Amino acid sequence: MTDFATAGDAMPDIVMQTPDGGTVKPSDFAGRKLVVFFYPKDNTPGCTTEAKDFTALKSAFDAAGVELLGVSKDSPKKHQNFIAKHELTTPLATDEEEGGLSDALGIWTEKQMYGKTYMGMVRTTYLVDANGVIAQVWNKVKVKGHAQEVLAAAEAL
Repeated sequence: MTDFATAGDAMPDIVMQTPDGGTVKPSDFAGRKLVVFFYPKDNTPGCTTEAKDFTALKSAFDAAGVELLGVSKDSPKKHQNFIAKHELTTPLATDEEEGGLSDALGIWTEKQMYGKTYMGMVRTTYLVDANGVIAQVWNKVKVKGHAQEVLAAAEAL
C-alpha cells in the first residue's frame, strides 16, 4: 500500500481525463494555487453536496486566485451527466487509470463495508501551492462545512 501524501510533498504530476475529452494534470496550474478534492462517486449524496458546495464558493476561490479540480474514478460521460444534473461550475477530472493520481497519493485503497472488502476512494482534499507543493491535506473529509474550511486555508496561503 502506498503511503498517504502529506504537506511538504510535491503533488504528483499525473494526467487525467476531462469530461470534454481533454486532459488535465496538476502542473497545468503551475504558478497558481490549486485545490484538488477527491470524492468516491458522482451523484451520491455526500459527493453531490461536496461538489455543489465547491461550486457555490467558486467565485470566492477565483477571487483568492485559487483553481479548483474535483476528481473521482467515474468516467468522463458520468462527469458530464453529474455536471449537467447539478449545474456544477467546478471542473472535474477522471482518474480511472490504474497507477493514476489517487493511487500515487495513496487514497485509492482497500475499504470495508458490511464485511465486504473493495477498492475505493478516500474522500481527501489537497491544497497545493503555486510551486506544486502540497500545503495542506484533509483526509477522510466530512462534507459539512468542508468547502468553507478549504477556502479559508487557501486564502491564508
